[in-house]
Amino acid sequence: MNLLSTLKGSCRCGRVEIEVTGGPVLTMACHCTGCQKMTASAFSLSTLYRAENFKVTKGETVLGGRQIDHDHRCCDHCKSWMFTTFDGPPAFVNVRAMMLDNAATFTPFLESYTCEKLPWAKTGAPHAYEKFPSEAEYEQLMAEFAQSPK
Repeated sequence: MNLLSTLKGSCRCGRVEIEVTGGPVLTMACHCTGCQKMTASAFSLSTLYRAENFKVTKGETVLGGRQIDHDHRCCDHCKSWMFTTFDGPPAFVNVRAMMLDNAATFTPFLESYTCEKLPWAKTGAPHAYEKFPSEAEYEQLMAEFAQSPK
């Protein structure tokens, strides 16, 4: 993806629209039971962007759930889980890949919470973690992802 390209996306009903600029710093599949329940699927496929490269361009989101250090944001009408914001620096937004118009181009670079993974779920991600990578590992993963073919 061109570093200056802009992707648009929306929730299921189209009342909330989003935009990301440039490529993600990481793509992930989370297998935790929370993500399974929120997506009604085997995992949540997400794309991590720097906060300055993400914006809501139309509509309003509501809090869909608060965890220890992050908020899940949903469309205020159809309740689609669109993205997750995090407390504190560095500032990133975890965008649900399926909300972006070209979702088919995103493949997971890492998978997390494999300890809760459904036995038949396969992503092909080159990195797998029983829970989440450490903060130091995220930095290394982002650097490796930046060098990987997309």
